[in-house]
Amino acid sequence: MEILQSDPDVKGKDGVYSIIVNDQQKKVYCDMTTDGGGWTVIQKRQDGSTDFYRNWTQYKKGFGDPSKNYWIGNDVIHNLTKTNQELRVALLSFYNAKAYALYSTFQIGDESSKYQLTVSGYNGTAGDCLGYTVSNFSTYDDDNDGQNGKHAEIHHGAWWYSGEVQSNMNGQYIDSDKSGKTYPYWYHWKSYQALKETAMQIRPKNQHQ
Repeated sequence: MEILQSDPDVKGKDGVYSIIVNDQQKKVYCDMTTDGGGWTVIQKRQDGSTDFYRNWTQYKKGFGDPSKNYWIGNDVIHNLTKTNQELRVALLSFYNAKAYALYSTFQIGDESSKYQLTVSGYNGTAGDCLGYTVSNFSTYDDDNDGQNGKHAEIHHGAWWYSGEVQSNMNGQYIDSDKSGKTYPYWYHWKSYQALKETAMQIRPKNQHQ
């Protein structure tokens, strides 16, 4: 958003930009088009070339290629959401249907809180698969779902899993719309059907034109 506000010419020019988080430069994908632009993409998936079944440290630091598939890193998300941010989840099916979920409040805590998720204020076309819960982040080697089972292993991913898992954006990528709990899905839109592309993007609330 700061890049867009300082240089209006980037409007409509989606792509990889550099931002500064905690005095460190980070390459991120920015959506400069949707709803006025100014979105920092924190998760992006478009094919199976990047493995998302990774450990706690990798999710903490971030991994992948911002132009293709990546997770920006939980420490970065925590720092970016210290101020009031809105979250937009964009979904694309293998039949090229699109849906989105917009949340007016999105924040995650620091590592000591297990990156606890706070999200509310749903609007959109995909259905609310996040706002029903306040939960901690889990990976296969650091399980914090508070359940008997290990959701990160069961769902082959890493996520804010809780009792009733309704989304699995970091699940195992598959090149078809096969249904299964291990794939990236958004339950209230396409049930357990694997999604072709997903993105999670944030921007400061009430700053856009």
